[in-house]
Amino acid sequence: MILKYIRRKTFIDILIVIVIFFIDRISKLIVISYDKNSFSNDMFSSKFLNIYLIWNEGIAFGLFSFNDKFNYNILTFLICVITAVVLYFFLKTKGIEKYSFLMIFSGSLGNIFDRLFYSAVPDFIDIHYQNFHWFIFNVADIFITFGVIILILNEIFLKKN
Repeated sequence: MILKYIRRKTFIDILIVIVIFFIDRISKLIVISYDKNSFSNDMFSSKFLNIYLIWNEGIAFGLFSFNDKFNYNILTFLICVITAVVLYFFLKTKGIEKYSFLMIFSGSLGNIFDRLFYSAVPDFIDIHYQNFHWFIFNVADIFITFGVIILILNEIFLKKN
């Protein structure tokens, strides 16, 4: 009976990872395809949101972008190690923390896939107000950010210790 419950919970967790990964992949493939088939970098523009493709070779928000392959590979390896640590925490926690780590892990998998397949991560969501533009990001970054925010809020408001 317990084994059946564990398998059901594991199946749901794996399904969530797959769904998040594929939402990220599909969004990136649509933007990449549109970019290849159009003459313009801009896919969508509005008062607060632009959709256009940039290739991020660094980490979050383009930090640590390197021109040489050695440093890029070291950075990619470190990201893989951090993702493995997040997976460990996901496996060891319960409740809301578990699903926060699950979102971080899933988003990280999407970006690691891009780093290995394209040698860069496609970012395309540009939120702005007048001349202020937030950093350009992708769907995987949204899940990573929400996971981190939930962990922080959990620590501040829900933890007893």
